Amino acid sequence: MNNTISDIAVKTIDGTDKKLGDYAGNVLLLVNVASKCGYTPQYAGLENLNQKYKQSGLRILGFPCNDFGAQEPGSNAEIMSFCTKNYGVTFEMFDKVNAIGDKKHPLYDRLTKAVNPPGDVSWNFEKFLVSKQGEIVARFRSSVKPDAPELIAAIERELAK
Repeated sequence: MNNTISDIAVKTIDGTDKKLGDYAGNVLLLVNVASKCGYTPQYAGLENLNQKYKQSGLRILGFPCNDFGAQEPGSNAEIMSFCTKNYGVTFEMFDKVNAIGDKKHPLYDRLTKAVNPPGDVSWNFEKFLVSKQGEIVARFRSSVKPDAPELIAAIERELAK
């Protein structure tokens, strides 16, 4: 099974096409985000991770998703405005995606099959860690906060490689 994401194309929040392979050499933390979720305050923690580890090669990629409780109903412009105004988000944000169902984005199809536990994303703010080589190496459920020791340890382990 292919457990890399380098060949997958995505759209940035402003509509620019981007290949995830462009991030080769960086450790990635991919998160399906939402503006009206109980976990939304995790934006602050994700931005803290971004500030702390960006110079070391961590890139946080936020993928707005309206699949869970319709908690991301806004347009891309509204989402970006919300994230910037309320949480000072400077990490990269992307076009809204589907993480589950018939219209699941190829990225989430790959992410949810590549690491344990396999299976669909269950809610907003699920996190996937990707190595510098584009390999999906870890998955963290929504309840794992950005400052959780197990997430920090996994990020630091990948950055050190």
